[in-house]
Amino acid sequence: MIEPFCLHDGRQDALQAAAMRRAEPWKITDEELSSFEEKTNLQLRLNEALQENSREANLIVVSMPIARKEAVSDFLYMAWLDALTRDLPPTLLIRGNHKSVLTFYS
Repeated sequence: MIEPFCLHDGRQDALQAAAMRRAEPWKITDEELSSFEEKTNLQLRLNEALQENSREANLIVVSMPIARKEAVSDFLYMAWLDALTRDLPPTLLIRGNHKSVLTFYS
């Protein structure tokens, strides 16, 4: 699922890899992908679980994965969102601010 977003620069010599990075700066490097392999696999497993348990749903509501601003590239984060929601019914991704909220109605 992440394959279309990968650069595969580890398979090339240094000069060719640098040229590939300049030509396609939006693609994810092998180094970045391997450093976030666990988080990437988590998104893939979550997609499998959602497909298994929510295939008949009219709408799926899911918390967005957390990405540290300077740690994860925008492109890898978008690949995670694509992998998370691929082949699912309409999916609403919700972003929180890490604060618990409890609302009381009287």
